[in-house]
Parts: sequence; C-alpha cells; structure tokens
Amino acid sequence: MSVEHFHGLCHRHMGRAVEIRTHDGRIHRGIIHRVSDNRVFLQPIGRPRNLGGFGYGGWGWGWGAGIALGFIASLAVISLFFW
Repeated sequence: MSVEHFHGLCHRHMGRAVEIRTHDGRIHRGIIHRVSDNRVFLQPIGRPRNLGGFGYGGWGWGWGAGIALGFIASLAVISLFFW
C-alpha cells in the first residue's frame, strides 16, 4: 500500500487507539496524536512504567513516537476496553 493510503488512514483515525505493524515486524500501539507529511506520531496508552509519572526519552506522558509512513505494513484500530 502507498504512503498516501496510510497518510489518509492515519488522518481519519486521529485521536483513536491503533496498532501499527512495520515492515520489520515491530508492533506499535498508541493513540494517533499527529500526522505529518511523512510520519505518524503515537501517544503511548496509559502511564509510563517505573518512572514515577515522568517521561523519558520522548516516551513520557504527553509525548509520542514518530513512525515513518512509508515503513507501515498495516494499521488496525483497537479498542481501549481491552487495555
């Protein structure tokens, strides 16, 4: 699938919990926080563990990870009920 396909898909699901699989087999779960021209930014679901509520290395509360749109193999919307 094309970058444009995933860009539109991510835009339509902004603010929703998703599971993204990349071409190297990694799985990223979080809430779509922002979508740029070439990346989707996820906010981790729940509180960071073992950090006393403070963030570390960009994965803290309110921060997220940027995933290149061209590296996404699949995207699935997930329910927060199961977290």
